[in-house]
Amino acid sequence: MKPNPVVWFEIYVADIARAKRFYETVLGASLTKLEDPTGESEMWSFASSQEGSGASGALVKMAGIEPGGGGTLVYFACDDCGVEAARVEAAGGQVMRPKFAIGEHGHIALVADTEGNMVGLHSMR
Repeated sequence: MKPNPVVWFEIYVADIARAKRFYETVLGASLTKLEDPTGESEMWSFASSQEGSGASGALVKMAGIEPGGGGTLVYFACDDCGVEAARVEAAGGQVMRPKFAIGEHGHIALVADTEGNMVGLHSMR
């Protein structure tokens, strides 16, 4: 297996506009509309770079696929995860566990988005 083996992620949502607004507000970023060549879903992508490390992904609304917490947890890189966590409730989400230290690996916060998906926020400070 190659280092950093995750190359893409999808966060399934029921209300794409609400979820898009949540992530743009909490992460301070803009998502970009992706065209689905199958026509089966609506997708909005997080920023990506082919030259950088890590994975990009998208919010996806697809018939038959329901959002919700459990199983897989995506972590978003932050300068200070406490700053992003502080935006969660105003954006319609819930802080499940505020920023806490994970030793030499920095800090994380766990939050639920407007669709009930649990995501992590990670920073070194």
